[in-house]
Amino acid sequence: MFSGKTTELIRRVASAVADGRRTVIIKPAADTRSGGHIRSHTGQSIPAVEVPDAIAVMAACEGADVVVIDEAHFFGPALTPVCCRLRSAGVRIIVAGVVRDHFGDPFEPIAGLAPLADEYTTLTAPCSSCGSPAIHSQRLINAAKRIAVGGAESYEARCDRCFVPTRR
Repeated sequence: MFSGKTTELIRRVASAVADGRRTVIIKPAADTRSGGHIRSHTGQSIPAVEVPDAIAVMAACEGADVVVIDEAHFFGPALTPVCCRLRSAGVRIIVAGVVRDHFGDPFEPIAGLAPLADEYTTLTAPCSSCGSPAIHSQRLINAAKRIAVGGAESYEARCDRCFVPTRR
């Protein structure tokens, strides 16, 4: 969270488009923060296809050379076999998502996709408490669901030392 994942995703989309590759950008419909766009915390934005679940990703990517998926953790473990099928079909897949939930547990599909990746990049934000590299998202709001859509009002980046897992 707040590490520049979406900014990097947008940079990679621009590169793929500049190379003339048919690129489809996917975002989960459950992420209601920016309508039919993916938007970085710095304000950069590009149009995206909103899909309700991982299965819908396949239909949305018909004819694509490159598939870009933002907020992959919203799709859960069902995204892993979808990405495997796309990759088997020769599609380049670029995925961004949060690695750990607010409990500190691994988020699927990131944990399942990481060992399959040709390239894996980890970005960190500065910890909101001490400035060290943050690998956790500290939830600031009460929400029963594992995924609660929000930004700086709902989450802070925290390092391992400053992170306090949400109680179950």
